[in-house]
Amino acid sequence: MRLVSAALCAAGVLLSAPVAAAEPVGYIDHTSWVQWGDLKSLRVYPTPAGRAQAATPGTQAQQDQAWAEVLTLSPEADIPGMQAQFNCHWQFAEFIEPGKTSWNLEPWRPVVSDAELVAAGCNPGGTEEPF
Repeated sequence: MRLVSAALCAAGVLLSAPVAAAEPVGYIDHTSWVQWGDLKSLRVYPTPAGRAQAATPGTQAQQDQAWAEVLTLSPEADIPGMQAQFNCHWQFAEFIEPGKTSWNLEPWRPVVSDAELVAAGCNPGGTEEPF
């Protein structure tokens, strides 16, 4: 029996060795709500993997997963216009302003078309918040 075990080990066969499951990739490190007067902003902090994927064209599935992570961390962000702002940041932030500390989403911004959103630098209805 010892010879069989030794032969199996030498051949690289370990019948009882556990197989490590692949860890899911996280795209969002954390989120944080901030407020200035009556205005609120959700700060979304992408992970390095999130930034890398955001800087890669054709990552719709990863973008959707990242938005799901945002909603897990801040379920109150599931309101009109917030996902569109997030998608705009995902698609353009790492090209326009690589490494920006956070992607900021504001519930007070108007819901606009994708073209208007892009033309406004992902911040429709005014410049980026001053806080």
